[in-house]
Amino acid sequence: MSSIFDPVKGFGVTFSTMFKKVTTELYPEVKKPTAPRYHGRHVLNRHDDGLEKCVGCELCAWACPADAIYVEGANNEEGARYSPGERYGAVYQINYLRCIFCGLCIEACPTRSLTMSNEYELALDNRQELIYTKEQLMAPL
Repeated sequence: MSSIFDPVKGFGVTFSTMFKKVTTELYPEVKKPTAPRYHGRHVLNRHDDGLEKCVGCELCAWACPADAIYVEGANNEEGARYSPGERYGAVYQINYLRCIFCGLCIEACPTRSLTMSNEYELALDNRQELIYTKEQLMAPL
């Protein structure tokens, strides 16, 4: 008996939404603010003195289920010190073509050097530009 009224219910939903005011977002001109805990673009943080927090442990790369992170660690030298520890991340790359923004890399980082910002505009024409290097990911001084 209820199958007879199913098309009527469907038309009821259509007619109820047909006369509502349409909400239009002016996206490129007016950007909508994101939630405070939104997972956007990654940021490699620094200490207050400007040294990198990343120690090149590669735990973020191991935790990534999409295999989007590539890290090569190197030892600090007395003349060139990049981090306060004995190691630093010499090569750091995140492939945003593979990243699923799950945040597991953030949880795996022991020094909290890797965080996620609220930046969400990551659409580009060139695929090579979506592989972010260490220089692009580092937080400004």
